[in-house]
Amino acid sequence: MGQLSASREIAASPKDVWAAVVNPSSYEKWLSLHQKWKGDIPAEFTPGAKVTEVISMMGMPNTITWNVDKCDAPNSLVISGEGMAGVKIELGFTISAAHAGTLFEMSCSFEGQMIVGALGKAIEKQGAVEVDSSLVKLAELLG
Repeated sequence: MGQLSASREIAASPKDVWAAVVNPSSYEKWLSLHQKWKGDIPAEFTPGAKVTEVISMMGMPNTITWNVDKCDAPNSLVISGEGMAGVKIELGFTISAAHAGTLFEMSCSFEGQMIVGALGKAIEKQGAVEVDSSLVKLAELLG
């Protein structure tokens, strides 16, 4: 199982950061793994909502069916999903007030039959790059 997390201060209000995080339509603008949504998406993530997304890691697309596990407005959102080849992913977003605006934390855990050994380590390394890139893009979007 791979795990990673990163945080960044964003020069925007917690309310504005929360609005971007719970709005799946905004993901194409900041979540670097996002490729496209399949089917209908809600205007906002709410507990129990389900959506299907195509993500890409290391040039390998995977279709993930997400479930909103936790939605504690305006503090945290946790979504988990399953994709092809038994891949399981959990994304967590935490928002808190900070001196210059908002501290945004993003965590990711993943596991699967094919995500082991050298490939698992490579995906974890690339995942860290993707999380950092997403934090930068979100800060630019809201800044």
